[in-house]
Amino acid sequence: MTIENKSPESEYQMLMQEGELKPDPDQARAVAELERLHRELTNYPEIKINSHPFPINTRWLSHFFKQSGNSKNAPKGIYLHGGVGRGKSMLMDLFYSVAQLKSKRRVHFHEFMLDIHARLENWHSLSAKERTQRGSRTNDDDPIPAVARQIANEATLLCFDELQITDIADAMVVSRLFENLFNYGVIVVATSNRVPDELYKNGLNRQRLIPFIERINEVLKIVPLDGPTDYRYDRLKGARTYFYPVNEETTTKLSETFFRLTDRRVEDRAKVPTEELNVQGRLLFVPKAARGVAVFSFKRLCANPLGSADYLAIARTYHTVIMVAIPQLTEENSDEAIRFVTFIDALYEHCVKFLCSAAVPPQSLYTAGDGSFEFDRTVSRLMEMQSEDYLTRGHGKTIAN
Repeated sequence: MTIENKSPESEYQMLMQEGELKPDPDQARAVAELERLHRELTNYPEIKINSHPFPINTRWLSHFFKQSGNSKNAPKGIYLHGGVGRGKSMLMDLFYSVAQLKSKRRVHFHEFMLDIHARLENWHSLSAKERTQRGSRTNDDDPIPAVARQIANEATLLCFDELQITDIADAMVVSRLFENLFNYGVIVVATSNRVPDELYKNGLNRQRLIPFIERINEVLKIVPLDGPTDYRYDRLKGARTYFYPVNEETTTKLSETFFRLTDRRVEDRAKVPTEELNVQGRLLFVPKAARGVAVFSFKRLCANPLGSADYLAIARTYHTVIMVAIPQLTEENSDEAIRFVTFIDALYEHCVKFLCSAAVPPQSLYTAGDGSFEFDRTVSRLMEMQSEDYLTRGHGKTIAN
């Protein structure tokens, strides 16, 4: 079946027939909305905004999109919200895979905001002439319209996984950024653990985010997805998450768990994609990643000079992390032990599911050397991260919550 003949409904029914999913009224309602949007986007014009030496009136553009094209109004996007493991990301990915728009982008929201801040910083480094060439007034110090125009030119459809606002820097930007994007006619599909009205709840200067929340409620269809089955936990239930020693048998079992979590066939292991995370202007390579699950070797993350910013980016981006080949640590590689502690702290604070293969049990990972006493806390966390209570927590929810 070609992509032209596929739709969210047909793909969902195929998963049902193959036994990958159970009957779920919430999912069925969400699929109906995704099917609606899929059809409404069939003849939706790809956005292409020409560079212009004068500021573009986005209010006029909004009026243009409402009065011209193939429909009187831009289709309503979709905001899927609900508990962990209910299939939000899976359904959005299913929709994205069959969307026929050529200019589309699927990205974790945290990664998207890192990209936005990098673009804003780059804009501030431009000369007045360069800003004018990109469509800004020479005396205009506001980069947001220009950055929004860049994004709109790159993607008519934006699909965000795990939309959440966690810091003031994002809160200060998103309202005006998305006002521009929506006025340009960008269509948004997003997943979140929270309803829009609870985004950045009790956050500093939250009033700056209120216009964004109001626009989300206005231009996106808010769809709850809180069915009875936690599919993510269902696939981990009863499975080991900490494997030792490191050998062919434990590696095979860990690999099987990865493919079960990502709905991929073992035979397609060569086709699992790589990714890159933007960390403060640097690119962090992710060897294997699919459906919010990332795979790293211990050596890549802890033998290299990485730090808390790298580990936090991983923790915010992926709901599950698999680490392979953790060695028994000694005084000779105490730096690696310290990095491992920082890494586990980042995962734990963001309730990331952690699976690994290691040379020895957690209690024997690091028993002597600098920081061995502090490592006891890491051992305790590794034990807790295997518990049912931890595995059923939502990604991104801190332990204090």
